[in-house]
Amino acid sequence: QVQLVESGGGLVQAGGSLKLSCAASGRTFSGYAMGWFRHSPGKEREFVAAITWTVLNTYYADSVKGRFTISRANAKSTVYLQLNSLKPEDTAVYYCAAVHNDGSNWHPMSSWGQGTQVTVSS
Repeated sequence: QVQLVESGGGLVQAGGSLKLSCAASGRTFSGYAMGWFRHSPGKEREFVAAITWTVLNTYYADSVKGRFTISRANAKSTVYLQLNSLKPEDTAVYYCAAVHNDGSNWHPMSSWGQGTQVTVSS
């Protein structure tokens, strides 16, 4: 059974930085693109970033482009999300998942982990 464990969230002031980690256990996501999503109260869960398996192409939501960086360490079955220049509107629970693209949007392919809370104060 696949288990994804997100970590690294916390409380930070606007303009600050955090680095999130997502560790996969139970099986690897060898060959799969991996992505991050976030969920804020009153909003639908939204795509944040994705990274492919081999070429390591990266994709970002417009709202985080230039501020967030996704990376992965395949040997460790771990995906990272570096969050810089954080804004209060980035406050959310962040989740990772194996993802696929239907030609337009990124969609999760795996169960969600427990997520990690990011809170940005103004």
